[in-house]
Amino acid sequence: AALRALIDAGHEIALVLTQPDRPAGRGMKLKPSPVKEVALAHGLRVEQPEKLRGNLEAQQMLRDIGAEVMVVAAYGLILPQDVLEIPARGCLNIHASLLPRWRGAAPIQRAILAGDAETGITIMQMDVGLDTGDMLSIHPLAIAADETAATLHDKLAACGAQAIVETLGRLDAIAPQKQPEDGVTYAQKLSKAEAEVDWTLPAEDVARAIRAYNPAPGAFTQLGGEPLKLWLASAEAG
Repeated sequence: AALRALIDAGHEIALVLTQPDRPAGRGMKLKPSPVKEVALAHGLRVEQPEKLRGNLEAQQMLRDIGAEVMVVAAYGLILPQDVLEIPARGCLNIHASLLPRWRGAAPIQRAILAGDAETGITIMQMDVGLDTGDMLSIHPLAIAADETAATLHDKLAACGAQAIVETLGRLDAIAPQKQPEDGVTYAQKLSKAEAEVDWTLPAEDVARAIRAYNPAPGAFTQLGGEPLKLWLASAEAG
């Protein structure tokens, strides 16, 4: 969504980085990322390095591009200091939470699990820490009572696309703000094991967990000795 928005806004996209194609589906055929598909459809240059840390060839390629700014959204690879310093105006991250709450890998799911009333997008100037960089803009978004990770992801993707275009449009006028020291939480990576429903929890917690793990890793329980996937739930009074 962010790439399409940047293209539509008229920005010159000098290079698109995305992870290497991964096996997917029952046939386990190599599948390109949605980012790659959008980039190729618009005739943009795409590169897919396995890593950036210690990859001198990839780092030199980025220097040769000479981009003003790098926009990062759910890339999944660590950007070392050597890479963060390459673009003239640094690297901007589209982070799916209201920082400093839910730094880390799974902010969408953790916000639902915690019963947060709102989340949002933070456009952040990246540094080497885990989502610790200065904030350039903040865009709150309410979390609906029946929200799943899938529906919230799509809302945040649209919000993030709009947010990065808006932020780049007034970058010269923005004074970066340091993140507050209070309110820091970490959104740890999801595991399949944690998605097994704990029926000893209150009903509202169980319902939130089922929605938070939709679509992945998918909440599950055992019924008659067989695994049962659960996708939607709501708590009933009493």
